Amino acid sequence: MPNNTFFPYLLLMAGTTYLVRAIPFAAISKKIENRFIRSFLYYIPYAVLTAMTIPAIFSATAFVLSAVVGMLVAVFLSYRGKGLTVVALSACIAVFLCECILRLA
Repeated sequence: MPNNTFFPYLLLMAGTTYLVRAIPFAAISKKIENRFIRSFLYYIPYAVLTAMTIPAIFSATAFVLSAVVGMLVAVFLSYRGKGLTVVALSACIAVFLCECILRLA
């Protein structure tokens, strides 16, 4: 990914994640008791990161099939409770192997 694309995405992600957490903290001085609002504020950063990551997954590889394989490996391992390093490395290895196989075909 070129730097002129990466850094605006990075700034947008950081700004969105920071603002969503900082605005309620600065605007509300007492503890939020409503479970729905607390849950909503907790999951917003994950939703934003997911919305920015999923499209990038499918455009980062030479073949869409290898991207799908890597994502499925990552989802499966994360569902099984594996750590971030194991998930990321396994997905990268799966994409690499899939790309090698698809280039041979």
